[in-house]
Amino acid sequence: MGSMSIWHWLIVLVIVMLVFGTKKLKNIGGDLGAAVKSFKEGVREATDETPANGSSTAQGTPPSVTNGASGTAANDANTIDVEARTKG
Repeated sequence: MGSMSIWHWLIVLVIVMLVFGTKKLKNIGGDLGAAVKSFKEGVREATDETPANGSSTAQGTPPSVTNGASGTAANDANTIDVEARTKG
C-alpha cells in the first residue's frame, strides 16, 4: 500500500472533477498552456537577442564597416559615397 496504483489516481481524478467541475478544469488547463507558451516565447526571444559567438558588439565596441568587394574597413561617409557612385 506504499505506492499509488492506477485505481487510486482515477478515484482522485473523479473527486477533483466533482469538486471543481470540468469547465473550471478546462479554464485552468488553457491558462496553464498559455503561460507555458509565453514562457517559451520569452526564452526564445532572450536567446535570439544575445550573440552566440561573443562578437565585439557584446563587449560595447562597435563593429567595423567593411567595403564588400575589397574587405577593407570603411567609415560611414565612404560607404555612402560608394553607394551614391554605383546608383548614379
